[in-house]
Amino acid sequence: FIFKIGCLLYDPSITMTLSNTQMKKEAILARYSSGERNFARIELREIELVKSNLSDVDLTAADLRQTRLGKSNFARAIFHLADLSESILWGADLTEADLSQADLREADLSGAILTKANLAKANLVKAILEGANLNQAKLCQALMIEVDFHTTGNSRTNLSQADLSHADLSYSNLSMSLLYRAKLDGAKLCRVNFCASSRGDLPVTDLTEASLRNADLSYANLAGAVMRGADLTGADLTGTNLTNAILDNAIMPDGQVYPHSQN
Repeated sequence: FIFKIGCLLYDPSITMTLSNTQMKKEAILARYSSGERNFARIELREIELVKSNLSDVDLTAADLRQTRLGKSNFARAIFHLADLSESILWGADLTEADLSQADLREADLSGAILTKANLAKANLVKAILEGANLNQAKLCQALMIEVDFHTTGNSRTNLSQADLSHADLSYSNLSMSLLYRAKLDGAKLCRVNFCASSRGDLPVTDLTEASLRNADLSYANLAGAVMRGADLTGADLTGTNLTNAILDNAIMPDGQVYPHSQN
């Protein structure tokens, strides 16, 4: 039933929902503080755990849809098969976290620390990874269509030595990202934007020594990108924009080495 207070309608179930959410938050933090780490399959939808310390927690197959987890410490946490769709994880520490096969559709991971994190086969469709640190992260076979990686402000998206083999990054924005020695073998990079900024004071997209063997780079924009020593053996460059790209010593699709610039 609903009470009418003045001109407002008051639904007691709304208050109950908010109270239950708050109680759930306090309960999980208390259990964690007492030493419990196994929260597999727990339902925490829409909960707020901003700036919390939950390192090493096990949230395997947990329901974390639309949660607010920004600036929290989830180092070495297990999110295998967890549903984190539309969650907010900006600035979260996910160092060495297991996010394999997790659902991160439309999640906000801007500025997140994902160093050495396992995101193999994760669903990252339309996720936001602006300025995230994915150095040495494992992203093989991840679904990353329309992901936004581009650099903003002082935070440069770092995918150095990340494993993106066979990942689908079609239509994603990797402008100004750092992809030094990244592994992109067999990746789908159709229409991906790698284009360097036209402003001289901003970093260019760096694919130095990246492995792009058999990658689909059709209609991708690599204008101005640094690709020194990159391996493009067998890559599909149909319609690819390589205007002003730096290809010194890169291995081209036919196996020929691009000549070193004399300048």
